[in-house]
Amino acid sequence: MESRETEQDVILRALTPVVDGIAATIGPVCEVVLHDYRRPEKSVVAVAGSVTGRTVGGAMSEIGMRVLARGDDADDELNYVTRTGAGRLVKSSTMVLRDSTGAVFGALCVNVDVTEVDRVQGLLAALAGAAGGRAEAPVTTFGDDIDSVVDALLDDRLRRQGQTWAGLDRSRRLTLFRGLDERGVFAVRRAIEQVAARLGISRASAYSYLSQARATDETGADGTDTTEGAADNPEGAHP
Repeated sequence: MESRETEQDVILRALTPVVDGIAATIGPVCEVVLHDYRRPEKSVVAVAGSVTGRTVGGAMSEIGMRVLARGDDADDELNYVTRTGAGRLVKSSTMVLRDSTGAVFGALCVNVDVTEVDRVQGLLAALAGAAGGRAEAPVTTFGDDIDSVVDALLDDRLRRQGQTWAGLDRSRRLTLFRGLDERGVFAVRRAIEQVAARLGISRASAYSYLSQARATDETGADGTDTTEGAADNPEGAHP
């Protein structure tokens, strides 16, 4: 383990000047971020440019969580478009970092602010009479605080299910926990406690829901709900 960690540290050190070089080459609309996924809460080890407002020592985004959840099966995600909470349109690429054993331990991310390009493209399309509805880019939470990223993912999952926690039946509660797990939320330290607090349930109950979600995901079985107070209004749940 010690030799692997040393190799991973060497790779990160070697890539640090590359971060500045890429950002300087592309210009002020570019941000390059180097992540060490061994420390999800403080994964940013180098950053150049300012598109998402990342700083060294900041947390990974939900995109990083998704890569982390896939582990060594993670692939590069190239040229995807997302939108920041402030409304900036960003084209990004996330390139996973592997050591000589193939283990994924970090990522090099390039973010380019294409907000003005998109605006001009829309104006040109309107002038050409070809303007039409375009798919809205999903909003991604970028921030140095991992708690805000976890909160955003939880809020998004609840919004997608169209209910508060208290309004979800058992099946949808398991779906909620399964979705959060697939997005890598529970790979973050203390995330289970944060999710439990936000949902108004106990930590033990949250662990039970997560365990059942993983079990039903693997077997397709619908076992008995053993979470505490799983009847009408479990744990005094609140919106």
